[in-house]
Amino acid sequence: MILSMTGFGEARTHEDGVTYHVEIRSVNNRYFKLSMRQPEQFQRYEGEIERQLRARLGRGSVIYSLRVTDENATATYAINTTALSQYVAQLEEVAAARDAVRIDLAGLLEIPGVSQPAEIPEAALEARFQIVQGVTSEALEKLIEMRRVEGEALLRDLNTQCSEVHKRLTKVEARSPLVVEEYSKRLHSRVQQLLTGSSIDLEQDALAREVAVFAERCDINEEVSRTRSHLEQFAELCAATEEAGRKLEFLAQELLREANTIASKANDAEIARDVVEIKGAIDRIKEQVQNVA
Repeated sequence: MILSMTGFGEARTHEDGVTYHVEIRSVNNRYFKLSMRQPEQFQRYEGEIERQLRARLGRGSVIYSLRVTDENATATYAINTTALSQYVAQLEEVAAARDAVRIDLAGLLEIPGVSQPAEIPEAALEARFQIVQGVTSEALEKLIEMRRVEGEALLRDLNTQCSEVHKRLTKVEARSPLVVEEYSKRLHSRVQQLLTGSSIDLEQDALAREVAVFAERCDINEEVSRTRSHLEQFAELCAATEEAGRKLEFLAQELLREANTIASKANDAEIARDVVEIKGAIDRIKEQVQNVA
């Protein structure tokens, strides 16, 4: 099953006067990259949150945001009166040396160390984190569902492009034997024209050897066979339950390599036109698989 790396999920709950709100966003990235925003009191749990996200999301660039609003009276910030007194004393010394200096106590509360959040007992904090994990899990489910829907759209386009490669490859395979046959006819015709009116008699074995060398040089059966094998593997990975993004990227690169080899060996304008279409479809495949988880 194909999953996109692009998704969004959010969830919230309200328990015991505390509101928990989690948002998770993800976009494509070659590896798993996590950015977290959460209250200071929950930073000790970053490792556990990361494991929870990594286990469900695989690769991608993930932004995790947790907001906690405590409406209880016990959540009131405590003022460090000792620190505040020291700041006021220092400011009064400055004010004594100048006229019309106004000390704003509200502004002093913004100074680090003056206003401090209320301490939460260890047991209560652990209980709150259990709630956070539950909300995170709910948001993850919504994000994964969006990834699944996006993945279905990706899969439809990938199947369309693979079908185009199959169709063009069949034409190339059918055309390949005719290339040698036409070359043989052209070679015999040119030789006949050159030898007309002369007494030179060219051995047919020499012409046969030349045709054989050309046939060997432009033989693309092996490349066609490998391309079909890659397409079969591609379809199997798309249908598998495991994450397949990196493997699909590798197969897309191999498909392009085989197409380039066919183009260089075929030595035929009609095959070259079909290969151009094949490479165009493969380029679209490469672009799409970059967003597959």
